[in-house]
Amino acid sequence: MLRGGTIGLLAGALLCGCQQNSKWNGSMDELLLSQPERFATVLQDPGKYRVQIIYTQIDRYADNRPAFTSYTYGLNPDQYFYPASTVKLPTALLALEKINKLAIPGLTRDTAMLTDVASDWQTAALTDPSSPTGLPSVGHYVRKILLVSDNDAFNRLYEFIGQQSLNESLHAKGYRNTRIFHRLEVARSAEENAKTNPVRFVDGDTVLYAQAAQSSEVNYAHDEPILLGRAEIVDGERLDRAKDFSGNNVFPLQDLHDVMQALIFPQYVDEQRRFKLTEDDYQFVYRNMSAYPGESGIAEYADAEQYPDGYVKFFMYGGSAATIPDNIRIFNKPGDAYGFLTDCAYIVDFERGVEFLLAATIFTNDNETFNDDTYEYAEVGLPFMRDLGLAIYEIERARKREHAPDLGRFRKATLPW
Repeated sequence: MLRGGTIGLLAGALLCGCQQNSKWNGSMDELLLSQPERFATVLQDPGKYRVQIIYTQIDRYADNRPAFTSYTYGLNPDQYFYPASTVKLPTALLALEKINKLAIPGLTRDTAMLTDVASDWQTAALTDPSSPTGLPSVGHYVRKILLVSDNDAFNRLYEFIGQQSLNESLHAKGYRNTRIFHRLEVARSAEENAKTNPVRFVDGDTVLYAQAAQSSEVNYAHDEPILLGRAEIVDGERLDRAKDFSGNNVFPLQDLHDVMQALIFPQYVDEQRRFKLTEDDYQFVYRNMSAYPGESGIAEYADAEQYPDGYVKFFMYGGSAATIPDNIRIFNKPGDAYGFLTDCAYIVDFERGVEFLLAATIFTNDNETFNDDTYEYAEVGLPFMRDLGLAIYEIERARKREHAPDLGRFRKATLPW
């Protein structure tokens, strides 16, 4: 079930200091309006911040089957936001799915994956010092993506899957508005992003699988310009023009939410939408999605100042909380770039039997200039995400449930390493 909320709010009510009823009444608009101490800044100019939200309540039948009811705010598939690192989630899932589909004896997600080069602009990946074996693998790349949102790990999985295969697979699953067609952090032309490196999976000196370089035959760029802002910095020079995002990845909030729902509740979504993962794969993904960097056993992530518990937990903890209570776990994938902040999460409180899905995006680029590294993440974006997560969590704590959820499947994934 989907219940929509309108984006037009009466900002004057916030400015007059009127007391609002903060009790949940089924309206996302009213929820935000009722808490000016949290949301006044954003609601004074909702168009500027381009906020979109999907909040999904989960109720359980007596046999623990879930029922979903979604509430939205500002949801608009035609309102572009740059998805940044959120595209890493479906890419990671498709990489695990591809390993399973290859069905080659001895080839697993932990098999060494060596990335070679077919062009002078490509880069190889033959070692990984952060890996227990010193060698890269699909599994270790997935861990790095989920634990700290590593960009190179995404690029390597993008190269393993291939641009065209990645998009065709997502579209076949029903995520038809999504287009993932460029690497992250490294500058590549459209033609270069269409080409991916040769890859080998090896066991010692034995090559278990070799994949030649691939080249996409489809242009995934948007047909029309997607113009945002009023200036951008290119090669150190300010250009007073809108930035065109038509050549950038597209991952609408509804698709992001639905990918998360399919990951967390695979047996309760249409079979078409599911990823072909084993139960061991699911547990592997849940464990690394919900884990904190310091729990990973990866030495590079042991610095608690650089990687606090809340490092990639935008909802409730603002991306920086030093510690998170033991009863709370957040299974999520966030992203931030160009002033866009996005997160999608399945949040549970094991102690109180609370569970819900939440996805949101906000744009914080007050000077409307891209690539100047002047974005209001700390001042506006992260506080908004933190407070939105807290507001929904408070609703969920107070909400009556006929049947308490059995969260054992997810609890298992968060037990000590």
